[in-house]
Amino acid sequence: MLLVRIDNRLIHGQIIETWLPYIGAKNVIVANDELANDVLQQEIMSLAIPGTVESSFVTVETLTEAVNGSRSDGSTDDIIILFSSCADAKRAFDSGFDFSVLNIGNVHYSPGKKQVSPSVALSDEDETCLRHLNRKGVELDFRCVPNDPIQARF
Repeated sequence: MLLVRIDNRLIHGQIIETWLPYIGAKNVIVANDELANDVLQQEIMSLAIPGTVESSFVTVETLTEAVNGSRSDGSTDDIIILFSSCADAKRAFDSGFDFSVLNIGNVHYSPGKKQVSPSVALSDEDETCLRHLNRKGVELDFRCVPNDPIQARF
């Protein structure tokens, strides 16, 4: 199974304790331009990942290449892709990184955002971004962890 997720926390306990075992992930790829250039933050985040799971920190632009190169057999069934924002997920999708389901796991509240589920608050830009992806055929899955019911849509 491939998981493509928006979570502004990126690597954290829910990813390690619930999504990794659920997916059977052997590889976690974080697509974030800032983090791709911050070796110290990469090292800190990597400490949370079990030794049996590979991790990569790439720019959004190089995501497709990283996914294609992550498995010798070309399979992407055991990879978690993490984005910190919808804008990054949309950029990757519009650049040719194809995915059919987008898990929206956590987007922090801030003034001007509308709370759409217990863990997701969306700005107008976020809503426009998600609608764009949905119109392109991407199913939107609002859940923190795999056993959560799919939450309300926006």
